[in-house]
Amino acid sequence: MEFAFEERDSDSPLVELVWRTEIERGGTFTSTATSHLEMVITRQKGVITVGVRGPETKASPAPVPEAAEVFGIQFKLGTFMPYLPASELVDNGVSLPEAGGQSFWLQGAAWTLPDFENADTFVQRLVRQGALAHEPIVEAALRGQVSDLSARSVQRRVLRATGVTQGTLYQIERAKRALMLLQQGTSILDTVEQAGYYDQPHLTRSLKYLMGQTPAQISDIRNNE
Repeated sequence: MEFAFEERDSDSPLVELVWRTEIERGGTFTSTATSHLEMVITRQKGVITVGVRGPETKASPAPVPEAAEVFGIQFKLGTFMPYLPASELVDNGVSLPEAGGQSFWLQGAAWTLPDFENADTFVQRLVRQGALAHEPIVEAALRGQVSDLSARSVQRRVLRATGVTQGTLYQIERAKRALMLLQQGTSILDTVEQAGYYDQPHLTRSLKYLMGQTPAQISDIRNNE
């Protein structure tokens, strides 16, 4: 199932991107593995739901709401909500309770619903109120740039911020890079080398599990566009 997404960059250092889409027909789609925290607001037939979801460690089918407007804020890697334990958001999500027609409850306070245009201001408020934080160790660890902490300390801080291990994050980010390379027209064998896989079967297993498609399927889609 395909969607027409509108995306924009953000002025916030904690936001990867802001997106929205309108959906007419419901159904299912393949949700791919991701390392990021995300907040999603859905408006469907007069009902508004606010959800927060954390890393997804595998590709899996996900429902698509019918006749809905969906808006999301995808946060930078390592961004987390101290009030919501990251471990509870892995391969899962929570719905935040409604506090009124245009607001919801988070960390004991009512928050006005953000939208596509004012998402940056909303994120700034979350940071000021301590409802959103960032752990720079996460990105540094994936780049191998942490030298002043023990491996155990790094692993503990990564786990606290993301809910998953450093190894899991690396596998997801590597698969995302491989997917991007294939979508750009890089050959399968060159993708194996550039993304750091042992061999083609290793790449195939990884992408099938994490992205829901084999390298050949991804390449075929690009070639048929």
